[in-house]
Amino acid sequence: MRIGLLTEGGYPYVSGDARLWCDRLVHGLAQHEFDVYALSRSEHQEDEGWIPLPPNVRRVRTAPLWMAEDDEVVFGRRARRRFTECFGELAAVLCGVPEGASGAVRSLSEGVSASEADRFANALYGLAELARDEGGLAGALRSEAAVRTLERACRAPGAHRAAREARVPDLLAVAAHLERALRPLSLDWYEDDGLGAVDLCHAASGGTAVLPGLLARHFTGVPLMVTEYGVRLRTHYLTTPDAPPAVRSLLAAFQGRLAAEAYGRAEVVTAGNTHTRRWQERCGADREKLRTVYPGMDARPFAAVGESTDCADPDTLVWVGRVEPAKDLVSLLHAFAEVRKRQPKTRLRIVGAPAGPEGAAYLGHCRTLAAQLFPDEATGPHAAGDNPVSFEEIGGPDLPAAADAYASGAVTVLSSVVEGFPVGLAEAMLCGRATVSTDVGAVVEVIGGTGLVVPPRNPRALAEACVALLRDPERRARLGAAARARALELFTVEQNIEAFHGIYLEIVSRAPVRRVVLDGAGEPLPFSVPAEAHVAVRWTTASPRLAARGGPGWAAGRPVRATTPAPAPEGAR
Repeated sequence: MRIGLLTEGGYPYVSGDARLWCDRLVHGLAQHEFDVYALSRSEHQEDEGWIPLPPNVRRVRTAPLWMAEDDEVVFGRRARRRFTECFGELAAVLCGVPEGASGAVRSLSEGVSASEADRFANALYGLAELARDEGGLAGALRSEAAVRTLERACRAPGAHRAAREARVPDLLAVAAHLERALRPLSLDWYEDDGLGAVDLCHAASGGTAVLPGLLARHFTGVPLMVTEYGVRLRTHYLTTPDAPPAVRSLLAAFQGRLAAEAYGRAEVVTAGNTHTRRWQERCGADREKLRTVYPGMDARPFAAVGESTDCADPDTLVWVGRVEPAKDLVSLLHAFAEVRKRQPKTRLRIVGAPAGPEGAAYLGHCRTLAAQLFPDEATGPHAAGDNPVSFEEIGGPDLPAAADAYASGAVTVLSSVVEGFPVGLAEAMLCGRATVSTDVGAVVEVIGGTGLVVPPRNPRALAEACVALLRDPERRARLGAAARARALELFTVEQNIEAFHGIYLEIVSRAPVRRVVLDGAGEPLPFSVPAEAHVAVRWTTASPRLAARGGPGWAAGRPVRATTPAPAPEGAR
């Protein structure tokens, strides 16, 4: 079959979100064809280029989210009125304005339920249809009229308090965000030779990446599937703590409405863990559509360490990950101070690179704290001192690979206060290491009883758990073996690919056949496409002709011409 893979800020670019699992998915499903539709986030990301693509990637189309291209589209009076109505209705829903509460903001639907979900969908698809008719929306979304329409919605009767308190800078910030998020509406991806030709759209994340799939479904009826390893609404709450209340409220409303629309239109919604799945249900996803598909990890680099019973140092704790405030290394260092009081020979290896400028500043703070808590120790009056805490990065002579970092210690520690799917924890489990983790995100689901879990921001509890495992090598071995068995069963690339393959076939088997086969006279031939046409094989054709939009990419691109049975031989009559 032919899959339209929708990404934002990731695959096929060298850096970005969801790049690795998308690459493994495309390589693992070599029997299917992929068309990649990618939204880039920065000029730097585009300059870095793409990763090598396998032969089953037939097409890659990209569009930038980091810059607004001038489409030079000038709206006439009727188009401006349509834009004001559609964008005004969208803004009204975000502000909580009831149906018909303002004369300037009215419902676009007749005979349709006036629920907020319907109003949001009507406004969204109304803007998409306007963009298709006029050639784009970029100029209109950046216009003063858009800001004034948003302001009228915020001041309309019934708007919630945060919206009513929005000031001019807040309105400008929200309008700029909406313009960026709605840029996919102006793309030319939704015709019969674009997303209309695929059998299934698979959005690799929520948020803006879902919009092309929603529009392909709206314009051409292509089924949609959404995969999330982190819900955008939750990310919005975590990443905008200092934004003005009006901005936070309006943007959260947009993310929530967009997520609900995507969940409602999608055939299947997959979550990377139960924690994400609960957020999806909270945002309106139907339980019948939800599936949990754990991230697939390549177990081969960790096989040698996992199968070995040797430990480089039974008195060493290891932390591996990106250095940033959410990892709470400060609590880990205070916990290690308690560990050293009970186990004086214990050492702590912190392995990871800083995540951006904030991570670099946090790493400097942690180095300073480690120097204060643990003065350099020397074995004698003439020996150089040594600090029991080391800060290292993977790729050096001592730790050439991640597996070497996990192999260097007896216990792997995770001290995060915020976590989605803990990849480092799963890697430690593949290495057969006992773990001590904080109870955040999907940690308990991943561990499943094969490690110790303590409350976050509790150095004393973290220290007690580490000491308990350091003093009991047999327990460490049992937990490590159980952790490795669990990781091999649930978190490998093979199980991830097999799960998505099954979901693809399930969705396509339920989707209506959108191909029409013509006979010699050019008339539609009834019952021409059998049920087994969805089986992933290639069908041979002779002089076919396409009559309807779209069609399975793995089948003939054009309809099969009907043939007349040959007469039987004379002797066979």
